[in-house]
Amino acid sequence: MEAAAAAAEPGNLAGVRHIILVLSGKGGVGKSTISTELALALRHAGKKVGILDVDLCGPSIPRMLRAQGRAVHQCGSGWVPVFVDQEQSISLMSVGFLLENPDQAVVWRGPKKNALIKQFVSDVAWGQLDYLVVDTPPGTSDEHMAALDALRPYSPLGALVVTTPQAVSVGDVRRELTFCRKTGLRVIGIVENMSGFVCPHCTECTNVFSRGGGEELARHAGVPFLGSVPLDPELTRSLEEGRDFIQEFPQSPAFPVLSAIAQKILNETSAQLS
Repeated sequence: MEAAAAAAEPGNLAGVRHIILVLSGKGGVGKSTISTELALALRHAGKKVGILDVDLCGPSIPRMLRAQGRAVHQCGSGWVPVFVDQEQSISLMSVGFLLENPDQAVVWRGPKKNALIKQFVSDVAWGQLDYLVVDTPPGTSDEHMAALDALRPYSPLGALVVTTPQAVSVGDVRRELTFCRKTGLRVIGIVENMSGFVCPHCTECTNVFSRGGGEELARHAGVPFLGSVPLDPELTRSLEEGRDFIQEFPQSPAFPVLSAIAQKILNETSAQLS
């Protein structure tokens, strides 16, 4: 009954066409990086994008988009997300905007975290969006269940699963795929991040963490492999400085991979509409 009522009253997500969750069973694989660059690539494709940062203990996306210290305001239908560009083509909601001090730790038990995640889903006035990218914390815990349960009535497009090449990461991400199967969340595809280091002088790529683990995992699980994103100092620098990597570094080896990932998602959603 509750799910049916939520589906009948879409509320603040009524204008959101596609919802994508970015997941990984492993911390430190670059979920926030992929979420940020996917949003920027979709924006440069002419789409209006929102980012919902539900990584409550590690809200890094405000810094990656140079939005630290911005205030969240109230309107008649709830919280107004922070717009990170003048065109208001990317909007962002994060617990980072609700902390008095950016160094403040979120020391909350599960029920309080779950309540805030549900409030983020129901009470943020996103307006009209082509895509809502949901950046999640690592693992398969209460926070993931809270986010998925709150979003399920709105039929998410699916999950983009991020790993790094080495076996330790791939093993943890394999469990994330099991989580998706058990919860009925479709996997859009797997992204292998930090797939080699690109020398800033000669552009040669060295496989620091080995290579191919993500592609092998995708093949074994029977899900699409979306691409291998190399380690690139320009990408790292742009995230630390809050710059638009997609716009400023088209010659980077990471650029075509990130653009191709976004294009695959665009192609899939276009195919669904046709």
